[in-house]
Amino acid sequence: MSKQGRVGSGICYGKRETKKESSDFGVKRLRQKVMTKPEKYMFPLAALALVVAVCVVPLTAEISNVTSTRHIALRMDEAILTVNNELDTELVVSWMSERCYQCLYQQLGVVPAGPSPGQPSSVDFVVGTQHGITLQLNSTTVNLELCTVPFHFGEHGNYSLWVKNLNDSSVVNCSVVTGADPVNSYIPILVAFLIFAGLALASAIGTTILGLDVVRGFFFRISGSMETERLINSELGSPDRTVSLIADNILPPPSSPSKRLRSLDTFRGISLVIMVFVNYGGGRYWFFRHESWNGLTVADLVFPWFVFIMGTSIALSTHSMLRAGSTRCSLLRKVVWRSMQLFIIGVFIINPNYCHGPLSWDNLRIPGVLQRLAFSYLVVACLDLLVARGRLDILTTDAWWSPGLDILLYWPAWLCVLILEIIWLCLTFLLPVPDCPTGYLGPGGIGDMGLYANCTGGAASLIDRWLLGESHIYQTPSSRVIYATHMPYDPEGVLGSINSILMAFLGLQAGKIILHYRDLHTSIISRFLIWGLLLGAISAALTKCSTDHGFIPVNKNLWSLSYVTTLACFANVLLVLVYFTVDVKKWWSGAPFYYPGMNSILVYVGHEVFEEYFPFRWHMSNSQSHTEHLTQNLVATSCWVFIAYVLHRKKIFWKI
Repeated sequence: MSKQGRVGSGICYGKRETKKESSDFGVKRLRQKVMTKPEKYMFPLAALALVVAVCVVPLTAEISNVTSTRHIALRMDEAILTVNNELDTELVVSWMSERCYQCLYQQLGVVPAGPSPGQPSSVDFVVGTQHGITLQLNSTTVNLELCTVPFHFGEHGNYSLWVKNLNDSSVVNCSVVTGADPVNSYIPILVAFLIFAGLALASAIGTTILGLDVVRGFFFRISGSMETERLINSELGSPDRTVSLIADNILPPPSSPSKRLRSLDTFRGISLVIMVFVNYGGGRYWFFRHESWNGLTVADLVFPWFVFIMGTSIALSTHSMLRAGSTRCSLLRKVVWRSMQLFIIGVFIINPNYCHGPLSWDNLRIPGVLQRLAFSYLVVACLDLLVARGRLDILTTDAWWSPGLDILLYWPAWLCVLILEIIWLCLTFLLPVPDCPTGYLGPGGIGDMGLYANCTGGAASLIDRWLLGESHIYQTPSSRVIYATHMPYDPEGVLGSINSILMAFLGLQAGKIILHYRDLHTSIISRFLIWGLLLGAISAALTKCSTDHGFIPVNKNLWSLSYVTTLACFANVLLVLVYFTVDVKKWWSGAPFYYPGMNSILVYVGHEVFEEYFPFRWHMSNSQSHTEHLTQNLVATSCWVFIAYVLHRKKIFWKI
């Protein structure tokens, strides 16, 4: 059990799963003493947002009472706890995070007995503030639990825990007193939200005003006679245009290319922008970091959504190319080549050694985000090539089974996915793991009362170590943050890839719905909602509507079955909202998310490669400020959105 560092401050300050996360879980005893009681127009505004974000005055606060004389330098998400012991026996103070399921208490420190009645012995500790914790106080003489105190400390607050006897000497009273109020670390998020919401509102109002006939007429009148003549010709037609109009009435209309759905690129862009933001740090807020084990945070949503919309795009692109006359063999070659490219690029960007000398093959990490995308794309695209049809307009819609046409026509692919899922279930719950319970899904470490400390991930971890080798998988997983694990574990490992295939295939099913019911908006929306309801019901059954007590908990590290069904449920609902507002009602153009969605590979690879370069990162005057981190991460993310917009205007797209 580590005793170095500060309690509860082990939250990962690394960049992402490919960066090192903190595993520091102990506590530093600071001082011991005897004391007495004391859209078009969107992006000019977006550029303005960058300037405003940089110039926002940091929202910091100082502790301005007597405790400031202690000269204890607090970092982010930390507070001071002074334990005052009036008992005539030593106290052992231990702690446990409320997010740690069935965990062992970790020792915080020892507080000596008071030197005399009415004169307590005091010890200062630094405690974490990201999650609530439970303090346990034991007597060292008989190892007897005296009391437990659940409490959620606030950032940079100053607290005192008083331990004393009441009138009855056998009754111990433990109470927490706030000496200095904590700062509100969430104010920067509110300010950032108001800034961007204001910019979006200003853009919407400006676009509406500029679209009014009166305003357009005003600009027409002041633009000059030549411009007016040009506009008139463009509206009414020049003599040459009149000839072409006559020809248009005689000749048959040319076939129009298939209409690209803006909602799909917008959905992809939403996932990508959030992914970039959380990868850059998310302001160092815990809910913008990956969950330590079971459960969900904002950071856990975006990768499955990206996989989902990739599956949707596979269905549409395969259908389009088959309809254009491409052969299945030629498409298969393109799929294999693209998968290889994605995998190789992924290996390069998760093993950066630009400033650390040559990369060693001994510790090269093999799994990663793009590698997982490559594998999922390869399998799902091959399944689609197996069953896809070039023409759907010749299919009957009169049969009793026609409402399920978008599923029944592709039953071989569904059968393959079902077999893969059975393989995942068998390996996960039946594969023997040495020194671990069969079917173990826990984090190991101090979880499960420390009984299975080396069993992190169960069968998934065993398969990765067997196939890839322990030195070629992720060495510092997020389970270290709360569960103090020390085993390597890769959240993009081999076994979880089976469920990422399922996620992409559910996205493929969404694409089939769009193809079969094109322009029938009610049918498309109703089917998306039905799928969302069905997947949500499956998730509720698997998890028993709880974080830790279900048959298969929601777990991003494992890419558990319930994780996939839950995120696919959310994806269908989000896709309904985006599809309805962007493509059906056209209330929203999809900006600014539409632009990075059109150039997703370039933005993802670029944000990884240039992360350490200005303007995506700079030296901060106070690296322990949520405000400065949030400002930096929002500016960096906004820069990539702006870059995607400029590339879109110049029609530059990186396709693999």
